[in-house]
Amino acid sequence: MYIFTRYILWQLISIFLISISAITIVMLLFVIIRELHLQGLQFSHIYELVPYILPDALRFAIPATSLFAACLVFGRLSSSNEIIALKSLGISPWRILWPSFAAVVLLSFATVWLNDLAVSWGRRGVQKIVIESIEEVAYSRLKHHGSHTTNQFTINVKSVEGKRLVEPTLTFKSSGSSPTVVIRAAWAELHSDVENGFLTILMNNGSAVGGGVEGVFPNTIKRVIPLSSAARRSQRSGSPSQMALSEIPAEITKQETRIDAFEQRLAATSAFHLAFGNFYELKKTSESLDGAISNQESKLFRLHTEPHRRWAAGFSCLFFVAVGAPLAIRRRNGEFWTTFFLCFVPILIVYYPILMVSIEQAKNGDLPPYSVWLGNITLLIWSIFLIRKILRY
Repeated sequence: MYIFTRYILWQLISIFLISISAITIVMLLFVIIRELHLQGLQFSHIYELVPYILPDALRFAIPATSLFAACLVFGRLSSSNEIIALKSLGISPWRILWPSFAAVVLLSFATVWLNDLAVSWGRRGVQKIVIESIEEVAYSRLKHHGSHTTNQFTINVKSVEGKRLVEPTLTFKSSGSSPTVVIRAAWAELHSDVENGFLTILMNNGSAVGGGVEGVFPNTIKRVIPLSSAARRSQRSGSPSQMALSEIPAEITKQETRIDAFEQRLAATSAFHLAFGNFYELKKTSESLDGAISNQESKLFRLHTEPHRRWAAGFSCLFFVAVGAPLAIRRRNGEFWTTFFLCFVPILIVYYPILMVSIEQAKNGDLPPYSVWLGNITLLIWSIFLIRKILRY
């Protein structure tokens, strides 16, 4: 029996490794091409991006690949009447299922780690490459397209001579209290300072219009923009989805402290205005602080939800296999593709919508954070039903 178990585990591992290699290459190409397009990076950056994007590709590929391997291996066993032979010897199919489930539990822990690595180290690495390449990307797009757009500004030029932009029109978009400003100049230059994290734009002999003010400048002026804001697609800093799991508990404590501080400030301010009968200021201050508290609570909900989301996503491997393996045995058909799609289509239709809705509701505070496991629990119920069937008949 131990020889048979080792054989099954070896088949699962070998098929999984072959499949994951092919699927990961395809997903890597897809994700890299997407990043090149969205960020405007050059093909020379592909080799730099691969290490940072690999965990992101693997965390999506592993659950589907583990399901595929389980359907293939157990479908072949069942179609060859190996399961019937085991039952005829008085051996329960559970004896070959549980070692596979134990192996997938280990794989699930690895997937949780990959989820954590992808959203923290991986995305930060991609952003680092993007920031270091901002000047290069901007000049490349201006040379070939005559324009370059980011979240903070837009540049249109007549031509590019070396590092000098000839007759540029720069539109700095409104941000907070800063109005939109349009500057036309004889020439301009871009200089990125990666060490300090700033992009300096030098503009010479031009005019500026914006915020109801119009002016002319004969000399060189400059505008400094943070590199993190100068990317074509900047990421939100401090977002829970960008944090490592080890960083979240400390951030939760900080967030609770911030909320307590806002609530104390609201109580003190409300008492002060009530004491002096200043009801207009009371209403104005209460609305402002209530909004601030609501924003802080929203982030706290996201912080509480994020660990559950990563663990639930990582352990989807286990629940996928828990459904795929008994279904393949029950069908007793060597056509594993049919079994795979019989599992994967309901997962797409039921599991992922439940996962997305529960994550969104948990982030809004409408459901507790552990509700993100509802999709996995649904698969668990399905798997228990299938396992009972193959053990009984």
